[in-house]
This record gives sequence, C-alpha cells and structure tokens, in this order.
Amino acid sequence: MCERCLRAQSSCICNWIRPLPSAAQVLILQHPLEVAQAKGSGRLLHLSLTDSVLAQGEQFDEAVLRDLLFGGGIQPVLLYPRTPGEPAGALPDLSTPERLRLVILDATWRKSRKMLYLNPLLQVLPRLPLVDPPASQYRIRKAHRADQLSTLEAACHALGQLEDAAARYLPLLQAFDGFVTQQGSYVPADVLNDPPA
Repeated sequence: MCERCLRAQSSCICNWIRPLPSAAQVLILQHPLEVAQAKGSGRLLHLSLTDSVLAQGEQFDEAVLRDLLFGGGIQPVLLYPRTPGEPAGALPDLSTPERLRLVILDATWRKSRKMLYLNPLLQVLPRLPLVDPPASQYRIRKAHRADQLSTLEAACHALGQLEDAAARYLPLLQAFDGFVTQQGSYVPADVLNDPPA
C-alpha cells in the first residue's frame, strides 16, 4: 500500500497530485463508503489542496463538527445546490475568500443528502451553488446529468469562482483527467459505456 494515497502500489495516484494553495480554506467531509472507493476523487483533492482538512464520517459528533466548521472564526459555506422549494439563504460576503471555509461533501448524491439529514449543523450553512458548471469529465462514474461533477471538479470550479481565478485550478483538473484515464483502464469498456441506472 502507498502510505500517502492509501492505495495499492499498482494503482497509486500520487503521480496526479498537484500541490496548490487555495485562498479559501477547504474542509472535505468524506462519507465512509468513499474511503476505499478506487474511483473517488476526494483523497486526490485533499492531497493536492495543501491546507485542506479531510474528516471521515456520516454522522459527526456535534461538538467535533462545530469545531471543524466554525473553528478559527472562519465563515463556512457549503458547496451544495439549493433544495427545490427551500428558501434561498443569504450568502456571506464572498469577496474575501480568505475569510471563508468551503465545505465539501465527498459522497454520492444519495449519501450526501443523508449526511445533510443526519447533521443539522450542515443544514443551516449558507449554500454556494456552482455558476454555469461545465460538463463533467468524470467518465468512470455514472451520472444522471452532464453537470453532476466529481468532488474534485466541483471543488476546483467553486474555488475558481470564489477567487475569480478559474485558470489557477487547471493543472489539478488536467491531472484529474489523467487520474480518470488511469482508473478507467481498470474498468471493462462495457461497464464504462452503460447508461446511468
């Protein structure tokens, strides 16, 4: 096992790590089922964003989650679309990303909704939706819509949006394409080409 990326040496992803600082702090809350998911992009994101924090769990102890979210007096913002019919909460001032903590749920859509449900502190956070997200390049996982991005893609686009510097995260998105190609080489072509269930 590689001690850095926690994968077998034969499928190590360390070659795709692109160390980048981000203006906003990044907190990745990773669902336990993603920890051993070979196609998951959360670990690569964490290893690439030099000051990111990764915490694993589905339902977090409230005191622990409160510290992760609000520690240091930084304003947390949840990267998550608004739920239809839900009133749009006011976003904080986004002009100074250094004062923000971007909270990212690394999970399938179904599991991310469960994480929201089980953690009331996440439910009350202001939500940052992506503006005009591009089509995903995440060919190794099924999606129902082209704009359903991987954790890494969504984080890069959100940080680029917050910092008004999308090009800054292109090296990581390009490395992600190599990661996807590597992971795709382990999956039979007929599985990759199946439509979403």
